[in-house]
Amino acid sequence: MMQKVVTAATSAAPQIIPTPEPMKVKLALCQLATSTDKETNIATARKAIQEASSSGASLVVLPEMWNCPYSNDSFPSYAEDIDGGSSQSAAALAEAAKQHGITLVGGSIPERSEGKLYNTCLVYSKEGKLLAKHRKVHLFDIDIPGGVTFKESDTLSAGKTGTVVDTDAGRLGIAICYDIRFPELAMMYAQRGAQLIVYPGAFNTTTGPVHWELLQKARAVDNQLFVATCSPARNSEASYQAWGHSTAVDPFGKVLATTEEKPGIVYAELDYAEIEKRRSNMPIMQQKRYDLYALVDKTT
Repeated sequence: MMQKVVTAATSAAPQIIPTPEPMKVKLALCQLATSTDKETNIATARKAIQEASSSGASLVVLPEMWNCPYSNDSFPSYAEDIDGGSSQSAAALAEAAKQHGITLVGGSIPERSEGKLYNTCLVYSKEGKLLAKHRKVHLFDIDIPGGVTFKESDTLSAGKTGTVVDTDAGRLGIAICYDIRFPELAMMYAQRGAQLIVYPGAFNTTTGPVHWELLQKARAVDNQLFVATCSPARNSEASYQAWGHSTAVDPFGKVLATTEEKPGIVYAELDYAEIEKRRSNMPIMQQKRYDLYALVDKTT
């Protein structure tokens, strides 16, 4: 369920939707190895979800582009029609969420819709119901000489809205990879009462070492909420080298759990009571100077 806040740039504080009642959640971040074979990738995801559920996780997250290689050459050929009901990957996610009774943030897959391609994340309830669909808002178009060059806009289109969804594992803000670089999106999610922002993401070996953990901590500390990222495992034979290091960060910027570049599952215990504790200790939301600045949520 989308929680919407529309504010005007005035001296008055914006309407901030309170976070839901606190709860404790066991989170699993599945850092998956991705191959060129979609069937193999789906089987790998199913196995990881089962393992995470068996270990007591109630919230399971998959990586960005878990069903295909991360490349502009792959996106068109691996893309699936989610709305049309013919998506093999979406069907597998729905079935796994229901089978294991977990809230599932399905990383992202390439989506084909009305002649366009999107980088899309699906969120499922423990009953296997589709709760939300987030299309990556900020496309990854960069050129770092001697480092990495990539232009998602060569094949993909940008999403038009943010996504905040109520689940059995709390109120989640959903964003994908490059979205993490834009603090306004995370601030908007905080205004909507998100307790955890989930970023499936495939940072690379150029930006990952310096920015990956830094950005997660920044978004968590700026908004005094939890942040979780889930990356594909690194594949030395792939054209794009994922950084890995799937991570969970608490509202005070503490890394709760992380890993390196190889396949694996990262577990973290999230206590949402920490959000109110940190906001009470350091009430930055009440101390903002709305007479000087304001964030305008333009979602209609």
